[in-house]
Amino acid sequence: MQIKKSFLYTLSLILHINLILISVTNALNQDGLILQKAKLSFYDPAGSLANWSDRDATPCNWTGITCDNKESVVSVILYNSSLSGSFPISLCLLPSLSTIDLSENSINSSLPLSISTCRNLTFLDVSQNLFVGPVPSTLSDLIFLRYLSLEGNNFAGEIPTTFGNFRQLEVLELSNNVLTGTIPAALGNITSLKKLELAYNTFSQGDLPPEFGNLTNLEELWLTNCNLLGTIPQSLGRLSRLTNLDVGQNKLTGLIPSVIFHLKLIEQIELYDNGFTGKLPAGWLKLTKLRRFDASRNKLTGVISNELCELPLESLNLYNNRLEGSIPDSIAKSPNLQELHLYGNQLVGKLPSELGKYSYLRTFDVSNNSLSGEIPGFLCHNGALEELVLINNQFSGIIPLDIVKCRTLMRIRMRGNRLHGEVPPEFWGLPHVYLLDLHGNAFSENISSLIYGAQNLSNLDISDNKFSGSIPSEIGSLKKLGKFYANNNELRGEIPSTIVNLGQLGLLNLCNNKLSGEIPKGIKSLTMLNELNLANNDLSGKIPGEIGELPVLNYLDLSNNHFSGLIPISLQNLKLNKLNVSNNQLSGYIPDFLFLDIYRDSFLGNPDLCLNDSHSCNSRSGGNNGVLSWIYWLILVALGVVCLVGLVWLMRKYKKITKTKKGIATSTWTSFHNLDFSELEINDSLEEANVIGRGGSGNVYKVVLSNGEIMAVKKLLETPYENKNSEFEVEVETLGKIRHKNIVRLWCCCSKENYKLLVYEYMINGSLGDVLHGNNTRTFLDWPMRFRIALGAAEGLSYLHHDAVPSIVHRDVKSNNILLDENFEAKISDFGVAKVVKSVANGGGVETMSMIAGSCGYIAPEYAYTLRVSEKSDIYSFGIVIFELVTGKPPIDPEFGDKDLAAWVRTTLDKNGIDHVLDPRLESKFKEYIIKVLDIGLLCTSAIPINRPSMRRVVKMLREMRASMDSTIPI
Repeated sequence: MQIKKSFLYTLSLILHINLILISVTNALNQDGLILQKAKLSFYDPAGSLANWSDRDATPCNWTGITCDNKESVVSVILYNSSLSGSFPISLCLLPSLSTIDLSENSINSSLPLSISTCRNLTFLDVSQNLFVGPVPSTLSDLIFLRYLSLEGNNFAGEIPTTFGNFRQLEVLELSNNVLTGTIPAALGNITSLKKLELAYNTFSQGDLPPEFGNLTNLEELWLTNCNLLGTIPQSLGRLSRLTNLDVGQNKLTGLIPSVIFHLKLIEQIELYDNGFTGKLPAGWLKLTKLRRFDASRNKLTGVISNELCELPLESLNLYNNRLEGSIPDSIAKSPNLQELHLYGNQLVGKLPSELGKYSYLRTFDVSNNSLSGEIPGFLCHNGALEELVLINNQFSGIIPLDIVKCRTLMRIRMRGNRLHGEVPPEFWGLPHVYLLDLHGNAFSENISSLIYGAQNLSNLDISDNKFSGSIPSEIGSLKKLGKFYANNNELRGEIPSTIVNLGQLGLLNLCNNKLSGEIPKGIKSLTMLNELNLANNDLSGKIPGEIGELPVLNYLDLSNNHFSGLIPISLQNLKLNKLNVSNNQLSGYIPDFLFLDIYRDSFLGNPDLCLNDSHSCNSRSGGNNGVLSWIYWLILVALGVVCLVGLVWLMRKYKKITKTKKGIATSTWTSFHNLDFSELEINDSLEEANVIGRGGSGNVYKVVLSNGEIMAVKKLLETPYENKNSEFEVEVETLGKIRHKNIVRLWCCCSKENYKLLVYEYMINGSLGDVLHGNNTRTFLDWPMRFRIALGAAEGLSYLHHDAVPSIVHRDVKSNNILLDENFEAKISDFGVAKVVKSVANGGGVETMSMIAGSCGYIAPEYAYTLRVSEKSDIYSFGIVIFELVTGKPPIDPEFGDKDLAAWVRTTLDKNGIDHVLDPRLESKFKEYIIKVLDIGLLCTSAIPINRPSMRRVVKMLREMRASMDSTIPI
């Protein structure tokens, strides 16, 4: 027994010694320990650094790590690794480190001045992150640095003049930040530079520094949207190695300088969106390597240079100028031509007959000129054409066979020409076309049944032609079709029953044809239908009650047909901005819910329709039945008595009101929904005890009606200093037309002599601001509720920006204007300073205001100093709301000192990390998702408007996150 114990003790000792030896053998080297420390700077939700294990002897096999033959770390490459947190300055302790690449992550700190301690760095790339703060002036102390990319962040302040001290730097990328000041001339001292990118910053207005002519090794110069003034300096002619010159979207003026002809190696010249004037200069044949030239959106005059067109160009963009004359035939000879955009000029004559014959032409747009003749027969000769846009010219003839068989086409727009004849059957079924616009020509004959082949078609416009025959049933197979315009043709027959299969259809306009039969059964399946126009046809039968089940329909025109029977009561389910059933054969009562001013002329020309009262209908009935006649008279007498009693009561009520509320004059009430309460009930409740909110324009009252319903009433008072008419009119004009689940409903409005009333649906849980920061703190919002509020508010704003026609910018997005119903669903409210803007697609999207609107802490920086309002201003404000939801803090607070919430979030993330930003009351199991929403807030509050995502993109990100959250943590 003693021997056995001795043996076991000896064995245990041997094993213990072996473990110690293994531990000593596998001890992580110094570089590995440094990387372990750097790892602590990151938040790594994707587990990209999972194999950075302290059990390894060296880090050389870790993700993103490269070592030399001495097992010293020489590079850390962790691009696109889903990392956030702060910059790991401890990396500078690695003595052999020459490369750091942390691009395409979400690192949200500043870049410290101590970056200069990374002495041996030759490559530093932190692009496409969320860095803030100034660009460190100490970067120029990295004497071996050859590549520096800081683009796509939120770096602010001026470019350090110390950058002129770089001696080996070849690439400097600072584009897409919020840098200010003017572009420093000192950059002209970095004679080693091959690539300089400063585009899309908020620089002050200034000249393009002539010192840049010293950069004789420069190959790429990207200065788009840098607020440049004046002319292109002559010194740039010394850049003999330059291959790419981009100075688009600035304020450069004067003639296009002939100095560009000194750039013998130039391949691309971008001059678009400036103020260049005059004619195109002579000398283009010197630029034998030029492939891409863009001088669009300037004020150029004269003709298109024949010399320019003789170059073997790949892309030529001269659109939106004042060019005249014809298009040179020489452009057709280029074997490289892929893109030709000449729209928006004053060009005349025919298109070059061989255009497309010798090249793989991909996009071709000559819209809005005065071109004539036939469409060339070689545009798709080599089978590459994707976009063909000929809008508003004088082209005639038929569609050439080359186009008819062009199966690569995706976008076809021929509207506003003089084209005629039959559209060949094969053309209708091109498989990749998503937009087919033949509007406003003289095309005739049938729509071919081969249209079933166009499975990508989403927008079909054949209106204002001479198409005849019936609409083929095969149209119902186009599952992606969202808009179908066939109005103003000669179409006959019935609307095909298969049209109810188009689940994506949002607009159907078949007016002004000769269609007959009934509206197809099953139309309620068109759940995306927003506009239905069947006016001026020969349709008959009853108006289907199914129409009332279309959830988003707001435009319905069935006028000038032969519809009969009753108006369906189900129409009360719709929120129609437009209703017209005039000039049919309808009968019976007009339902009460349609007695609105906006429907005043909607029922004309239906002699058997009557108002919903006995007199109007009996007067048409003949009244031959004596018993019925007596019954009717008795009913009339009874109604007369009721009315008399009611009138006496109202007169007494009116006298009482005039005694207690002086100054009440005659009023004008406008209703937007079917109401069952009166003006007097509202006026009776406008007392101090019922005030639930106060603002600069007036008070908000809680009004409990006799039927138990609750309303919120905003009373706008007239003052000698402010005209509240505009706020009232904006609110009415905006909310009166909007129907969306995440936008507060305006029931009606009242205009009086000395004040105005707006009556809204009452939101029992008040505003998000009250729940988070104010008096309504009885309810704690957990993370699922906060997330639902963020998504709901985003969907409401997305509707305003992208789906409302025209688009609407709210201009005062804040937590106090996000109201919460009984289920804590969010609804956007208070449109008193909203602005209707043209969409970007229609040439608008930005308008300059005469004064700032909005609330402190929510105003986008560019709006505050430029007064330019766009949807990006709302997106910034929404980002602040996200910060409120994530942090639980208000937009302005003494805790922040002279900062606002946006600055506090970024500073705190930089100095103290993520845990000091998040609301500590939120459950830690949601931390991953809270951080992701915070990242969206950081994107929305980018100081550069162009870097902020659209609200449609924000909604998409939040919906994807909701799906992920639902699958991992049931909420």
